[in-house]
Amino acid sequence: MADTELRTFVFLDRMQPQFASYVATTARGYLPVAGEAAVYIEIAPGIAINRATDVALKANDVRPGMQIVERAYGLLEIHGPSQAEVLASGHAALESMGLGENDRLKPRIMSSQVITNVSDYQAQLINRMRYGHMLLGGDALYILEVEPAAYAALAANEAEKNADIKIIDVRSSGAFGRVYLGGTESSIAEAVAAVEAALRQVSGRERGA
Repeated sequence: MADTELRTFVFLDRMQPQFASYVATTARGYLPVAGEAAVYIEIAPGIAINRATDVALKANDVRPGMQIVERAYGLLEIHGPSQAEVLASGHAALESMGLGENDRLKPRIMSSQVITNVSDYQAQLINRMRYGHMLLGGDALYILEVEPAAYAALAANEAEKNADIKIIDVRSSGAFGRVYLGGTESSIAEAVAAVEAALRQVSGRERGA
């Protein structure tokens, strides 16, 4: 399927407790638990994700957490206790489309904002649309916007792995991904550094290539 574009391929070796719980709260498929490995595959056009899901699930003992089919983009998340099986299933899905891991787009940070000493009122606004932790007045808030969207999953998991933060919300599908994190100023600074380092390390193609 040479006409299928690989936008994102992300392997998470170990889902962190908050991130796994967030996915379990928002996903409509089989729910992951902390410590499991996961793969996120984002492609265009979206309808092609159905075939990718079929191949991935038949390749190994993995479970789908989410399959999102939009006209423009499709997203698949699979997870399981074996890192090797999860990664092999992800690669099998790519091979079925004639793609490899390095055919993915490199992540691009569209916006990175840190707000310190969040007001109680702004915290209330954010809490109304979040599925993760509560943001409290006085917290520091980190907002990341990344393209393609599924790299938001990598960003959130790496932030939790490297810093004592609260995951407020993660949007990993659509045109852009978004991550909202809360915590102390020092912990948010650590999270920002971890996120930016993780995204820089992702290999892939440049846009238009």
